[in-house]
Amino acid sequence: MTRLVKAPLALAVLLGLASLVGCATTQPLDARELRFAAAPERTFREAVDLMIAQGYTIRHADLALGRAEASLARWPEYRLLLRVEPAGAASAVSVSALRGSTPLAPYLLDPWLVELQQRLGEAP
Repeated sequence: MTRLVKAPLALAVLLGLASLVGCATTQPLDARELRFAAAPERTFREAVDLMIAQGYTIRHADLALGRAEASLARWPEYRLLLRVEPAGAASAVSVSALRGSTPLAPYLLDPWLVELQQRLGEAP
């Protein structure tokens, strides 16, 4: 009789542990940050337009929150995560990226930020 009670309990424990495996967190994303003289709304719109011009599909974009997420439809999936916040009359941009589920090194986003800087007319 005790064998019959232990088997369902062991199965429940195994299923519980297996479900936790899917909850493992990925490495935290390191973002590249840069300040622009342009207003946050303009910076956000130019950043989203740049994502589209580079072939990204915008998955989520909220101007009021200053957040956008875009993905590049090739394997492995690349994702850009954008945040634009007011910094006085200027804007602070934070961008991070994933390749599949692996965070990309922040310095790899420098060319993207330089392109955004050029679009905003702030390139040296």
